[in-house]
Amino acid sequence: MSHVTITFTVTEFCLHTGLSRPELTEIIGLGVLEPQGDVSEQWLFDDESLALCLRAQRLRRELELDWPGIAVTLSLLDEIERLNSENRQLHQRLQRFTSC
Repeated sequence: MSHVTITFTVTEFCLHTGLSRPELTEIIGLGVLEPQGDVSEQWLFDDESLALCLRAQRLRRELELDWPGIAVTLSLLDEIERLNSENRQLHQRLQRFTSC
């Protein structure tokens, strides 16, 4: 099964997210989003970036965090997800050894 990636220009991304261009530049500077392209006029964003941005905006709205706080929160949530995945894998390995 193939995966189709949708890309957005800066203008399209701002329209879909409701972000202003300065807000978008700020959250890129904080590492929340990583656009494709070297200069802001050529930035492109994929559908995963859109989903991440909408998640960040929900955190901002529901928890009233500022953008630096959101950057830290998203980083910690990613780390938790990674650790949970690693924990599941290790648990499966352990089950194989203990079921013998």
